[in-house]
Amino acid sequence: MNIFIIGVGLIGGSLSLDIQEKFPNASIFGIDANQKHLQEALELGVVQHESTFEDLKNADIVIVSIPVDVQLAVIPKVLDEVNDTTLVIDVGSTKELICEALKNHPKRRNFLATHPIAGTEFSGPNAAKKGLFLNKTNIICEVEKTAFKLQEKALSIFSNIGMRIRYMDPKSHDKHIAYMSHLSHISSFMLGKTVIDKEKNERDIFDMAGSGFESTVRLAKSSPAMWTPIFEQNKENVVETLEEYINNLQNFKELMMQDKFQEIYNEMENTNYIKQILNGIN
Repeated sequence: MNIFIIGVGLIGGSLSLDIQEKFPNASIFGIDANQKHLQEALELGVVQHESTFEDLKNADIVIVSIPVDVQLAVIPKVLDEVNDTTLVIDVGSTKELICEALKNHPKRRNFLATHPIAGTEFSGPNAAKKGLFLNKTNIICEVEKTAFKLQEKALSIFSNIGMRIRYMDPKSHDKHIAYMSHLSHISSFMLGKTVIDKEKNERDIFDMAGSGFESTVRLAKSSPAMWTPIFEQNKENVVETLEEYINNLQNFKELMMQDKFQEIYNEMENTNYIKQILNGIN
């Protein structure tokens, strides 16, 4: 089985490592616009062979793990190159635009739109890690538009590396993920910005940053090159989530200014219910 990974960073690289472990007979080929990243991936064993788009005709599976804006141009070209039995998977954080862009492609049946809900704040081949997807959810969109045998091929890989599957339409995916992922990244970036703007002494930040601050601002270490296109593609939903979030912050501020600390307590106590929800998921 020849598997091509386009984009050998955190997600593509981690998928490659898990596939190598679960499917030892697979040959893993890497393609990346960043030659340094590709060389690093080869040295780390994230991929086994360097490759090019011209070789995609030999692929059984192609996993596209690149920024979502670049996907819009690259995935149609990938589908043009592959043969009729090749499965092409994307792992981007937005789904509506890519599904719309491919709806009339002659090889639409070869494409599966997925979003593994997994990751870290790090990027590049060095960030790839085994087991990243164990017990994580993988959202699949428009599964009915993918050839059944190719669906089976994809599900075999996902189940073997320990992922749970959930099916969703692209529009619903983008709306839900704006709340559950995109908003948390914006919050983290803006918390980091607030502290940097006000705390000019870097040593003070280092010395006084507790575990709460560190965990809350962790996502601010994420790649702007990856996240800016995500926010752009999901602008409408992200703006909606921001408006609701800002309203909640403004309400909290008003309660503070009016010394209504019992109401603040009640708000926080009600929000503690999130623990039960997340414990139920885990």
